[in-house]
Amino acid sequence: MELWEIIWKSFLLGTVQGLTEFLPVSSSGHLLLLERVLGFTIGGSATFLNVMLHLGTLIAVVIVFRRDLFSLFKRPLRPLFLLGFATLPAALTGLFLGDAIDALFAGEGGLLLLALCFGVTAILLTACEYVARHRKKRAPFGAKSALSMGFMQAVAVLPGLSRSGSTIAMGVLTGASVEEASRFSFLMSVPIILGSVVVSGWKLLGAPVAGMGAAEAVGLLVGIVSAAVSGLFAIKAMLRIVRRASYRGFALYLFVLALFTLWLDLRIL
Repeated sequence: MELWEIIWKSFLLGTVQGLTEFLPVSSSGHLLLLERVLGFTIGGSATFLNVMLHLGTLIAVVIVFRRDLFSLFKRPLRPLFLLGFATLPAALTGLFLGDAIDALFAGEGGLLLLALCFGVTAILLTACEYVARHRKKRAPFGAKSALSMGFMQAVAVLPGLSRSGSTIAMGVLTGASVEEASRFSFLMSVPIILGSVVVSGWKLLGAPVAGMGAAEAVGLLVGIVSAAVSGLFAIKAMLRIVRRASYRGFALYLFVLALFTLWLDLRIL
């Protein structure tokens, strides 16, 4: 593969990763779909490429929420403990079931499952907007919302289920305001992305890097930078969207994407 092709495909995947990690449309689902269409990997490993692109989005969220992250380590430490407990379910799910989930979605029925998960995210976003607009009383953000969002983040390990969209929806459905649920959802992304980068990177580091040429290394760098830049844009956009609690556009997009993925699955069969 020539250098220019590696660069534009890496740029495309990095930009899609950055935008979809924080907008409620599922970054893992979009990457899986794009990689199927493009047939593109770095060093022969799609998982290695995905992990490195997540590193770019981690940079973006740390830049935007650096003050919130530092404040977690100041008294009272209750928000830090809530974040830790909320992160645990997804960490355990990724550690023990991550490989099985990857194999399941890479298999013969992977696109059908992906279409289903896109559809479920669309339903969750629709429910979230309805509740946010019609609820008159909001409960203070506490352990109930934090743990519910944590379990939802574990379920969102499935590609097509948006991590940000499903966790924000669960926070709102358990009584929190959209603003509180969104802030906590963004903070939850830091340990889970960091953990996936460290664990997956450690397991995959040898083989992909050993088989990586100079062109692929340049492509990888382009992908990471584009993921970070587009991630910054997506976070800023999402924070504006949160104030309006308007998710119907994303729900409609995901519904159409689910139909397209289903069509693609039938076409391949």
